[in-house]
Amino acid sequence: MAQFEIRLPKMGESVTEATITNWLKNVGDTVDMDEPLVEVATDKVDNELPSEAEGVLVKQLFGKDDVAQVGDVIAIISTDGDAAVEETTESAPTEESTAEKVKTTIADTVQTTIAATNGSSNSIDKTGPSGKFYSPLVRNIATKEGISMDALESIKGSGIAGRVTKKDILAFIEGGAISTAPAKDVATPAPSPAPKVAPVTQAAGSFLGNIKEPVVIPQDGDEIVEMDRMRKLIADHMVMSTHVAPHVTSYVEADVTELVNWRNKVKNDFAKREGEKITFTPIFIEAVVKAIKDFPMINVSVSGNNIVKRRDINVGMATALPSGNLIVPVIKKADRLNLTGLTKSVNELANNARDNNLKPEDIQGGTYTVTNVGTFGNVMGTPIINQPQVAILALGAIRKVPAVIETPDGDFIGIRHKMFLSHSYDHRVVDGALGGRFVRRVADYLEQFDANREI
Repeated sequence: MAQFEIRLPKMGESVTEATITNWLKNVGDTVDMDEPLVEVATDKVDNELPSEAEGVLVKQLFGKDDVAQVGDVIAIISTDGDAAVEETTESAPTEESTAEKVKTTIADTVQTTIAATNGSSNSIDKTGPSGKFYSPLVRNIATKEGISMDALESIKGSGIAGRVTKKDILAFIEGGAISTAPAKDVATPAPSPAPKVAPVTQAAGSFLGNIKEPVVIPQDGDEIVEMDRMRKLIADHMVMSTHVAPHVTSYVEADVTELVNWRNKVKNDFAKREGEKITFTPIFIEAVVKAIKDFPMINVSVSGNNIVKRRDINVGMATALPSGNLIVPVIKKADRLNLTGLTKSVNELANNARDNNLKPEDIQGGTYTVTNVGTFGNVMGTPIINQPQVAILALGAIRKVPAVIETPDGDFIGIRHKMFLSHSYDHRVVDGALGGRFVRRVADYLEQFDANREI
């Protein structure tokens, strides 16, 4: 029987996993080439994956709401057309990804060390007395929270074949039905203090390690709103970024009066000619691109002890979604676009983001990010770096303020349009001199904008 394996493709830089949100074809259905097969979701974008082969879907290796790693086989299609349909099942433990195996090995080693020192063990086996399989994530959570195997066996799983998922065990914990007392297989009088063991990063992608988050007790009248999937993933990504990169933020105030006057002068003619509105965002991005050319070490990433210098300048722009979440579509090779091209790219990506029409490639490959906090009336901010980049620029609101204006005839007070630029950068590779000079250069380009420029 000729079979074709459908694997989870890479769906963006730094994206290593995706959640199966819906199967569009059932086992036994005929599937055409390039026909949508399954819907998946990452922390960046939701997308339909097309079939890479024509035939009959004979096996789904992941169920709805399961998390698959990039490269995992998620389905099998028989290209013979008359193959026997296999029972839908999840990936066997032997098909665990390399990353998960490493996490499991580390977690098991730490638990073994602690157990050997204290003379006790409360680790959870991969399979219980009933033969039910427990994933490394579920076992780690159970061990950490002191959940016994008997209690774990009592949890009704919502996964395929009754498998206990992360959601199931967390719901069990939140219900208060856990045993916090560790197992006491061996009694040891006055044990010596356990050696310090490095905290293990949780397999769920949380970078808090062994740090306990506060437990909030709702009070009368409080409303509990569960985070949606995208917000949970954004939260993990932000915690990871602050954990990985020591953030420093430099601030510069820029006088953008000439720029504002120029835009007011050309915006109506531009809209008539191009059918597009020209906002401040493409003008800001143009200045950022010029500054990156002057300071190319801002356009880098860190990989271990190596610095990866990016050839292309791909500018991401944080965009607010109607749900309140953020997404960062990327303008590829922004240094090759003129102001009209930047304007069209900004408008197209922003509209597609708000309409949920972004493609995976639209959010891949960013090398630097800008976020316009001025849209919300904020004058400045302290943005968090969008990993694996090393810097991000927050654009504050443009305000009319009184200012001292220097002229050959003396100084006088006038009304000027000013804004703050907040530049956060990774202090591992971007020192204060580079980070500060870069944002100052962006401000210089904005202040020196040619008020007679043709577009």
